[in-house]
Amino acid sequence: MDFTLSEERRLLSESLRRYFSDNYDLARRNAHANGAPYHAASVWSDLAGLGVMGGFVSEADGGFGGGAAVVAVIFEEIGRALCAEPLLGTLMGVRLLAGFGRHDLVEAIVSGESRAALAVVEPQVACNLDAIEAQARQAGDGWLLSGRKSAVYGAPGADLLLVAARSEAGIGLFLVRDAELAATSMIDGGGVADIVMEGLPAECLAADALPAIDDVLDLGRIALGAEAVGAMDRLIEMTIDYVRQRRQFGRALSSFQELRHRVVDMVMELEQCRSIIIRAAASFGTPDQARHAAMAKNLIGRMGPRIAEEAIQLHGGIGMTWEYPVSHYAKRLVMIDHQLGDRHDHALRLAAMPRGAEAA
Repeated sequence: MDFTLSEERRLLSESLRRYFSDNYDLARRNAHANGAPYHAASVWSDLAGLGVMGGFVSEADGGFGGGAAVVAVIFEEIGRALCAEPLLGTLMGVRLLAGFGRHDLVEAIVSGESRAALAVVEPQVACNLDAIEAQARQAGDGWLLSGRKSAVYGAPGADLLLVAARSEAGIGLFLVRDAELAATSMIDGGGVADIVMEGLPAECLAADALPAIDDVLDLGRIALGAEAVGAMDRLIEMTIDYVRQRRQFGRALSSFQELRHRVVDMVMELEQCRSIIIRAAASFGTPDQARHAAMAKNLIGRMGPRIAEEAIQLHGGIGMTWEYPVSHYAKRLVMIDHQLGDRHDHALRLAAMPRGAEAA
């Protein structure tokens, strides 16, 4: 398989890397990621101008991408830059809106004028959507929602909230524009919110949307995996640079064989993660989609924190400080394991899949 990026994806990757290098350092990131509104409006506008949101949907839906490979390219650069902008919720939201024909809303998101978030998770729901308890009931021409949603990524400041709730037809998808949120930042920065719904007015996008929600969650897991690959890549770069410069007993740390072996192990684990994300992206939209997305999320959920721990150990005490980027990359990698189902959830998901279903 040829892993070389196409010309369009290479240009997209280079443009994003150049933008973040010139405009998005750790101080700017931390100034916005940990306090309301949990992101920088000017960065969001710049990313829209660079075509990031347009890369989430196809040309037919008003974008220029839409494939999982393009999404992976974008999120790998997001991970390298440790960008805390609310792109995960927007990715999942805009894909669902495009799938249900709401091109007017998609256009506003692609231009950066509007933001979306997807509310699926509940206190008892991680990956098994059959456990959703939030209820939707029809009232005249509209719908009313009741129940609770937890950990809605990117919900603070989003004007379009897509809520998964149980209707008589199954798990439906509903559009809410003015929900009251209990917003805060995640442990690694970026906005998240809980929502308590008691007769919340909503617009029904689809009374039975379970297959579409499953698909977009798998795409979100591929995006998170690519983000982790970008973060691990940058973390290893910083570690190699540090051990080449830091000296003990009159020698550079990189001259100690044991430390060289530990860095090589980190690089090998990163390449395993990169390979499985490439495979998961290539499988999106095929019968192997769910299996490969779960495999990728499980492997990266185990390898990300491990590489982060190694980077901190090789840096020593400086790796734990607020002022040095390593600690923030480490927190992000630990957090990615817990988003959209952790390593254990996806191991259980894989165990429940029928054996022999994977295509050759």
